[in-house]
Amino acid sequence: MAEISAVFRRIDPEQVAALVTQLRLADRVFVTGAGRSGLVLKMAAMRLMHFGLTVHVVGETTAPAIRAGDLLLAASGSGTTAGVVKAAETAAGQGAAVAAYTTNPGSPLAAAAAAVVVIPAAQKTDHGSAVSRQYSGSLFEQVLFAATEAVFQSLWDADAVAAEELWQRHANLE
Repeated sequence: MAEISAVFRRIDPEQVAALVTQLRLADRVFVTGAGRSGLVLKMAAMRLMHFGLTVHVVGETTAPAIRAGDLLLAASGSGTTAGVVKAAETAAGQGAAVAAYTTNPGSPLAAAAAAVVVIPAAQKTDHGSAVSRQYSGSLFEQVLFAATEAVFQSLWDADAVAAEELWQRHANLE
């Protein structure tokens, strides 16, 4: 908990505000990430859908083509995950905006993004790090989850939509 709190406090609020602005401007939102980061962004996609945004998960059979006016929200701790970087480059090439969560502001993913939120956690291959005792990217993924929930909360707080309205979009085929 101390590690999560320490890293979360070091996230730049201006970077988060820029990402929120990109979400507000987007016609549609697409999310992508590999492994556990991808799972966290799927959870974020659900929350954004509850908020009323049109959201698609990259790679799902129902995800349409991305286009100008859309936003790709990507996560990669290293910022070098090949599939995630390729998706960001493709999205940008189609005229879509890209927003990214990463530990590495100098990464190819960060370079492709209009908005970057740097999560100052250890990278998954940084096994001897003093930043975290946890294994392989766990701290990044935990803070990523908290950060995506904070973004959702910021959107919701700003619009003051009743929880009952969001609940109408909650899955009912469970």
